[in-house]
Amino acid sequence: MFRHTKPTVIGDNEFIALMALLMSLVALAIDTMLPALAVIGEDLGVSNANHNQLVISVIFLGLAFGQILYGPLSDSIGRKPAIYIGTGIFMLGCIMSLFSTNITIMLLGRLLQGLGIASPRSVIVALVRDKYEGREMAKVMSFIFTLFILAPVVAPALGQLIISFSHWRAIFTLFLLLAAIAMIWLALRQPETLVAENRIPFSLSRILSAVKEICLNRIAFGYTLVSGFVSGMFLAFLSSSPQILQEQYQLGVKFPLYFAILSLAVGFATFANGKLVMRFGMRLLSHWAIYAYFILSLLYLYPALSYDGHPPLWTYITYLLLCFFSIGFVFGNVNALAMQPLGHIAGVGAAVTGSLATLMSVPIGIYIGHSYNGSILPLLWGFIICSFACIVIGIWTERPALIVKGENSET
Repeated sequence: MFRHTKPTVIGDNEFIALMALLMSLVALAIDTMLPALAVIGEDLGVSNANHNQLVISVIFLGLAFGQILYGPLSDSIGRKPAIYIGTGIFMLGCIMSLFSTNITIMLLGRLLQGLGIASPRSVIVALVRDKYEGREMAKVMSFIFTLFILAPVVAPALGQLIISFSHWRAIFTLFLLLAAIAMIWLALRQPETLVAENRIPFSLSRILSAVKEICLNRIAFGYTLVSGFVSGMFLAFLSSSPQILQEQYQLGVKFPLYFAILSLAVGFATFANGKLVMRFGMRLLSHWAIYAYFILSLLYLYPALSYDGHPPLWTYITYLLLCFFSIGFVFGNVNALAMQPLGHIAGVGAAVTGSLATLMSVPIGIYIGHSYNGSILPLLWGFIICSFACIVIGIWTERPALIVKGENSET
């Protein structure tokens, strides 16, 4: 099916399934928790319902710091040891949350889960790159991401099923089981792909140098900022969606169904982007999508205000479907644009841009989410302001290239 750059005992289909499982731990650790936020807050004595959102937000904080470490670490000690370390930290965090007696211990556990799960998220691309090249790598990654997209579609339903028949703590038992299966599978079936002679000693100065270069490069820094604002909007929605859909719109156990529909909108857009990007280019598609997001949010402000922040459910879901479809054209393209001038430091560059964008998204997502007041207006205003900021940053980022003819072309 594929030509290997290195001999291996694991088949292509099995390799894709293993990598998809490891990557899916990220989405499962986030989205499976959504239906359980209210009951977790009640059991742990949280007085302000908005504080339940931190169970989601804090894991992103761990992801932000973890991403910047595991890429360089895997270059130094190998891909598998880096995944072992990260998954071990994730499991420790799961145990803390499983036995938590107050919200502080729960959040510390979630922070460790984010710090740990950043490992497979960061290392898998490098592991695939070790095994495959060019179009073969792109094809393998597309299969992995196709399976990965299914995780946020089914995760809330899985969480709802667990809390319907068991205790919310059983969700963390599931995380432990899946992580253990992934670790054993990786250990027994997947050989190490980074040979000793190709390893690079871990260096903090290498990371700091990459941070400096990215901050001084207009294209890399600008699109990293755009990625941070877009991720912040997405985090705000994730954090507040249970309160809005389960409680404000009283969907209850139907929440996973609506969340799955919205997730599929992102998946369809991602698929469509793969077909259209070769024709229209990353810049045009991502800029169109951000403008569409801003205009949609601005237009929806009128019905939202007319109904005092509680417009009819069908209009809200339709608006979100269009917005999420737009987001599907932004994530991959913006990340790729940020990486364009960083080809000479691709590994550490990807780790740093991903870390900076995620770190930026956390306070944005927390602030918007914690502004929830029983209406969709805080979330809608957050979308409007963040998407407008993306437009302004995009213009600032591209303006020097637009002045020089031909410099704005994509390679």
